[in-house]
Amino acid sequence: MRDQAEALRLKMLKAQGSLARSIAVVSGKGGVGKSNFSTNFAYALQISGKKVIIVDMDIGMGNIHILLGAAPAYSLKDYVSGQRSLEEVVTIDSDGLAFISGGSGLDSVLDWSEEMFSRLLEAFGQLQKEFDFILFDMGAGATQSSIDLIVAVDEVIVISTTEPTSITDAYSMMKFIFLQDQEKHFHLVSNRVAKQEEGLEAARRLQFAMSKFLNKETTVLGYLPEDPVVHTSVVAQKPFILLHPEAPVSKKMRSIATAFAGIPREVEDAREQSFLGRLKSLFSRGRG
Repeated sequence: MRDQAEALRLKMLKAQGSLARSIAVVSGKGGVGKSNFSTNFAYALQISGKKVIIVDMDIGMGNIHILLGAAPAYSLKDYVSGQRSLEEVVTIDSDGLAFISGGSGLDSVLDWSEEMFSRLLEAFGQLQKEFDFILFDMGAGATQSSIDLIVAVDEVIVISTTEPTSITDAYSMMKFIFLQDQEKHFHLVSNRVAKQEEGLEAARRLQFAMSKFLNKETTVLGYLPEDPVVHTSVVAQKPFILLHPEAPVSKKMRSIATAFAGIPREVEDAREQSFLGRLKSLFSRGRG
């Protein structure tokens, strides 16, 4: 465990490699399995050979570390406040996945000091060079604190169940983000699906609404079936894709990860401007 962490820290000192795709995982409301999706999706990408890190941005309510059965010593708050280095706040779980705990007491980035924001940009700049994917697990719903970051990332994965209220809330969330940034790339996933037809129909309804009312095209990545191994995995604090790799939900998760990883990447310089550049612009507007 210690050797893994040390190896990661040494790699993070090297400014080499292509820039990571930055992705915000969001939902219109809580209770749809968003964080569970994030952890298993991260592992599905990692199993396929990608380098992935999760940043838990559900401030005060983050549970990524619980789902991974890990106990982080420090959080993102410790880094931006200058108390710890980036390498110290990156935790490696027992199965080798990197993540950063959000911690409590972090407000909108617009309220941070210039020094804090500078440290955040430096951190994300390093992570972009070390990893292939940076997953930001956001809090449920749209708040200014979450929108600050969602506007800056390259892509957004929206998690919804097949319930009408969940679909409506997911559309409202996407519309709110779209009005902030009309170039944002949206990807849709239906979770806790009883029947395949219901899962695909729910995603298509969201896709149709975005196209009809906002003239915005979106991508349907797939659906995840209701599966009892999800509950047993949460209790065991181990991702279902590792604990039950042959379960139907695990197979679907690998399919979703494969579909997402196969989406053509943007030009690296443009992606850097889209992420770090947008964060800088956001901070400048907020301070101005």
